[in-house]
Amino acid sequence: MPLMATRETNPNFMNGVPELLILRLLQQEEMYGYEIVQAIRNRTASVVAVGEGVVYPVLHGLEREGALRSRRKTVNGRSRIYYSVTRVGSRRLVDLSKSWTNLTTAIQMMLAGGHHGEAIP
Repeated sequence: MPLMATRETNPNFMNGVPELLILRLLQQEEMYGYEIVQAIRNRTASVVAVGEGVVYPVLHGLEREGALRSRRKTVNGRSRIYYSVTRVGSRRLVDLSKSWTNLTTAIQMMLAGGHHGEAIP
């Protein structure tokens, strides 16, 4: 049985995905960084797994842009920074969602053979 090559994610293609997923999660409820990491992994059945090294820079960038707000909160004796979406962030989520919906629709059309092709078996 031949060995299968490990599949690598194209980081350029994935650009914007963490931002989209983070905004979507935080639209539902406020969360802290590591909780976001776990939620992305769990809610995508580990198809998308981003670490803290990706999540925290995205959180900080979104906060600088005014898309998120943060507040320090102590829960069970632990002080954490919780993030939530602002109006700017909600608009950004709508724009990103439209872009990704358009992209996935185009890819599905391509996989189905597009306008003039046949579906891939």
